[in-house]
Amino acid sequence: MNSKSRIPAGNPSFEVDLFTLFQAVWNKKSIIIATSALCGIAALGYAYFVTPEYQVSSILRPAAINELDALNRSGVYTLPPKEALLKVGSSLESYETRLSFFKANQALFSQFKRPGRTLEQSFEDFNRDSLKLILPDPTKADSLNVSIGLELNYPKGVDGVQILNGFVDHAITAERDQISADLKVIVNNRLTELKGKIDAARSNYETEKQARIATLLETDNLKRAQLQDELKALRQQLKTGRMDRMAQLSEAIGIAKALGIQKPTTPSALGDSARPADSSLMRTEINNQQIPLYFLGVEALEAERAALKNRSNDDFTENRIAQIARELLLLQSNREVEVLKLRQNEDLFLSGVEPLRAEIVRLGGVSNLDFTNLKLVSIDRKALEPVAPIKPKKALITLLGLVLGALFGILIVIAKYFVAQRRDGLQQPLSVQSRRDPTETTGAGNLLQKDLR
Repeated sequence: MNSKSRIPAGNPSFEVDLFTLFQAVWNKKSIIIATSALCGIAALGYAYFVTPEYQVSSILRPAAINELDALNRSGVYTLPPKEALLKVGSSLESYETRLSFFKANQALFSQFKRPGRTLEQSFEDFNRDSLKLILPDPTKADSLNVSIGLELNYPKGVDGVQILNGFVDHAITAERDQISADLKVIVNNRLTELKGKIDAARSNYETEKQARIATLLETDNLKRAQLQDELKALRQQLKTGRMDRMAQLSEAIGIAKALGIQKPTTPSALGDSARPADSSLMRTEINNQQIPLYFLGVEALEAERAALKNRSNDDFTENRIAQIARELLLLQSNREVEVLKLRQNEDLFLSGVEPLRAEIVRLGGVSNLDFTNLKLVSIDRKALEPVAPIKPKKALITLLGLVLGALFGILIVIAKYFVAQRRDGLQQPLSVQSRRDPTETTGAGNLLQKDLR
């Protein structure tokens, strides 16, 4: 069964037989094969002559807990393995880290440089098109399979393996150096804080020491002033007592002279002096009353008064004066003040600084922590030399060239068919077509076959 369709072409109109069209295309299969072959050869040539592009990749995973134990046990900087992995991933994604590696290894990136472009512009193309970072899924942050991937696409002639492995090492080193710098800053800040506390304790101790010295000296001055006042009062008291005694003696001398008592006597002896003396008589007198001074006689009283008048110092008559002199002598120097002033290593007497000193020693050990062997991440897979390029895919390009060539050939044949049909339709008058014998050859397919012959 034939399928026909009516196709308008300007004023004339004619019918197209699809089976005849297919037959015409089949008859010209050599053209289709030729165009398909030419396009396939061109595609194959393109696939072989275009610069191959390779791909290498590397996978990073969290380091073991024991690798970061020394850092975490410092008590200054805490870094869990997963956080260390994210830090390295951030460094791998950092524009500054990538640019620094690009500048430090320009020999590896010679093919990425373009004439008339700056180094940063050439790096921008490489950074945008060649390097890709695959970060872990945030929804699976607690998964045991958390990892960071890094892919590098590079043309033939570039050492992509060395670039990718070198860049990973560069990023890890950069992050390790950053952690080391951060740790040193934290330790230095802590040390400054601790030293400030020790300085404050030292200042407080110095203030307390000066206050203690001032208190002791003030106490000594007060005690000295009190003793001097007491000594002055005692001396005045002794002087007054001596003057009173001299007045009493003068009065007693007057009485003794009036009674004619020259030598010391007693009241009973004075009464018996008028009687005749009896040498065989001995008297004993017992009296519980104090005998007045004038009974001592004028001679004794005048002698005592002369001694009191010639006395220049009464201190020896009072024991308290000697005690005061002793105490004043002791107050001339305060031994506790001298000891406080002669202290050599005063830091030994600071209170509450022992924990601060212990922390300073501990932080000193932390600041000397060796970061060269600090393993922030575990490189699960390093970049390896690829077996085959990822671009171009020669088989796919060749197949696509063949298919496109075949389609192009078919279009050529169909175009020629319609051109021939249109030309034949224009050459035949409309009246002749209406008187055409039915037995004659009908259909545009035979005209096309005749034309093709």
